[in-house]
Amino acid sequence: MKIASFLPSATEILFAIGAGEDVCGVTFECDYPAEARGLPVVVRSAMQAGLTPAQIDAVVRETARAGGSLYFVEWERLQALAPELVVAQDLCRVCAIDTPSVARTLGELGRPPRVMSLEPHGLEDVFADIERVGEAVGRAEAARTLTGSLRARVERVRAAAAQDVGLRPRVLCLEWLEPLYQGGHWVPEMVEIAGGEAVLAEAGGKSVRLEWEQVLAADPEVLVVMPCGYYLRETVEQFAAMRRPEGWDRLAAVRAGRVYAVAGSAYFSRPGPRLVEGLEVLRAIIAGEGFEGLPAESVVRVDARSVSTY
Repeated sequence: MKIASFLPSATEILFAIGAGEDVCGVTFECDYPAEARGLPVVVRSAMQAGLTPAQIDAVVRETARAGGSLYFVEWERLQALAPELVVAQDLCRVCAIDTPSVARTLGELGRPPRVMSLEPHGLEDVFADIERVGEAVGRAEAARTLTGSLRARVERVRAAAAQDVGLRPRVLCLEWLEPLYQGGHWVPEMVEIAGGEAVLAEAGGKSVRLEWEQVLAADPEVLVVMPCGYYLRETVEQFAAMRRPEGWDRLAAVRAGRVYAVAGSAYFSRPGPRLVEGLEVLRAIIAGEGFEGLPAESVVRVDARSVSTY
């Protein structure tokens, strides 16, 4: 079966269940696993490269207001590849091209492919999607084996967190820095499983914009910076460049030195198998130990005091 993946998490899922050899087209963001990088790109970004987070937010807002799209499909290349299945999503028009944007045009191709749409909001939704994709591509057993191992790892984290003595720390995850957005969907659930209390967020809810006054009032004891679409080095650079409000130094997380940057693109933004590694990263952050067993370039504690305020 020839498969076109219209989102990075679907590409990761397909390779993880052994269907990588069937993937004939991917998006410009499909960089994991390494084998995906050499595949034909059929979805590209309409956004100018090199924009700051604030500029990206402005473009996203204006595009949404105008009813446009942040992505486009290379239709001639896609038609030449002739996929039998396209895996797309309806979760977020900012993160990847959405199913309604492509379904009508796909129907006009010479040999219209089947379209599978993913829309997870929690970890169990992600696991269910893995199994659905497995069924669709003839890899059902491999998919169930994978989700079984992922669920077992989740339960190990949950059991470890249950052994904690004392109060659960207040944890704030920031999915975007300028302007501020909290981590939504599966992120609050991951915080709770890892032993924290997710503040200014609701499990399964969308990411919403925050004001610094809300952050200061919530006074998180742990702050995790995970801007969507960025890896660790870029996240650290963004954090270092971001101005903090007056009162930043009084935040409990800052005073305790518990401000962390993580590789959001790898372990938090994409609803695929590596979310469980993100859960294990959160567990180490909340527990204050176990960092040595984590993937390289996944998390670093940042110096939250040596920054400018306004």
